[in-house]
Amino acid sequence: QVQLVESGGGLVQAGGSLRLSCAASGRLFSTYVMGWFRQAPGKEREFVAAISWNGGSTYYADSVKGRFTISRDNAKNTVSLEMNSLKPEDTAIYYCASDIALATIEVYGSWGQGTQVTVSS
Repeated sequence: QVQLVESGGGLVQAGGSLRLSCAASGRLFSTYVMGWFRQAPGKEREFVAAISWNGGSTYYADSVKGRFTISRDNAKNTVSLEMNSLKPEDTAIYYCASDIALATIEVYGSWGQGTQVTVSS
């Protein structure tokens, strides 16, 4: 199992941008599908984006497609989420996750502690 630590959250105005980062410990990082999820107040946690072990394939929720970009650097054990054209409905706690089954979007690995993203209108 890897341990995950997110950073980069904050407060931004609608239309702005933020970049989230997730630092992972553990030598198996490069073998895992990695991803981001988010949970808004009063709502269930939902899938945002995922990336294959080598970065060759990416997957996005319809709500963020075209605005968010997921990437990874296996040499640095990091996965990032570039968020552009942010909307108030993107406000949530964002979580990094490891070892995701893409067919079911089920997380078999670890979760980070989360980082708050707040988008003001």
